[in-house]
Amino acid sequence: MVLEMLAWPLKSCFGDGDGGDKLLWHVDLKPHASGDYSIAVVQANSLLEDQGQVFTSSSATYVGVYDGHGGPEASRFIADNLFSFIHKQGGLSVDVIRKAFDATEEEFLELVKRTWMAKPQIVSVGSCCLVGAMSNGVLYVANLGDSRAVLGKKVSEGNTSSVVAERLSTDHNVCDEEVRKEVAALHPDDSHVVVYTQGVWRIKGIIQVSRSIGDVHLKKPEFYGGPLFQQFGLPVPFKRPVMTAEPSILVRQLNPQDLFLIFASDGLWEQLSDETVVDIVLKSPRAGIARRLVQAALREAARKRETRYDDLKRIDKGVRRHFHDDITVIVLYLDHPLGSSTGRFNNHRVDDCTNTPTDIFSLVVDEGQC
Repeated sequence: MVLEMLAWPLKSCFGDGDGGDKLLWHVDLKPHASGDYSIAVVQANSLLEDQGQVFTSSSATYVGVYDGHGGPEASRFIADNLFSFIHKQGGLSVDVIRKAFDATEEEFLELVKRTWMAKPQIVSVGSCCLVGAMSNGVLYVANLGDSRAVLGKKVSEGNTSSVVAERLSTDHNVCDEEVRKEVAALHPDDSHVVVYTQGVWRIKGIIQVSRSIGDVHLKKPEFYGGPLFQQFGLPVPFKRPVMTAEPSILVRQLNPQDLFLIFASDGLWEQLSDETVVDIVLKSPRAGIARRLVQAALREAARKRETRYDDLKRIDKGVRRHFHDDITVIVLYLDHPLGSSTGRFNNHRVDDCTNTPTDIFSLVVDEGQC
């Protein structure tokens, strides 16, 4: 498949200056159809649950950030399949993207049905899914969950100008009161569909995001009550799905005032505000900018726990999760409009792809491929 044909060698993925953090992987700078991009990921979980990817051609760019939870299976499945579903439809539109999300959800459900008796915990595995696609000067942003896309754009007032942050994606997290109201309105007969537990709001006391790929135990009632699943999680009675895979989709015409885009998993936004991230990108050199954002988030995570950043970098995966989540960051600079006149992906040969690794430490040791 595309990823296998265009696997990016490990020695090209690692840059200098990662500060000695063995769990940090990055590509400092590569070209895409309308500028440059940078990508980085740091692992915190025992198994890396984040996945990220960038596909480029001469006239189109595709970005994906998939923030897994409960395990890596859903995020890896999305990375292997979602772009192919978009590509096969031969166009780029809201309808195409929505169908690709639907197909990914259905195919993952089929995987769960085939494997859950042998691996019952897969019914509680899911992933947020953030997608950006650019062609013909048009940007599409589709989102499930609480990964986030933020635009840095120039605004002018009189003789002065500044660069501001504009959030392009919608967070689907029940910590937001509006999202809680949305979920409650869909379940008027279930007063416990969203509950406050362990200091945060959660759907059925389990999960914070209301939309995802996977999480079959909260979408298909037949999966929650089996004796095998009871070994791995608390059965949660419900009459209808309490989560969906319906993406929020934004379509935007790019213009010269749009300077750069940041796509990142929730691990970054837990530590840094939209405005802080845009300010760092604006004031920093391009090369290594994604790595620089990850490191800024790690410094903030260390500060919150009253420890030193240098000490945090020496903590192993798994234990590291007590300080921060997996973090994936992709920064795209927008230097000139995309040149496609059709916006059809089937007319675009994929010239290059960069895919984040499935486990960072094993890549360092085994010298595998991302």
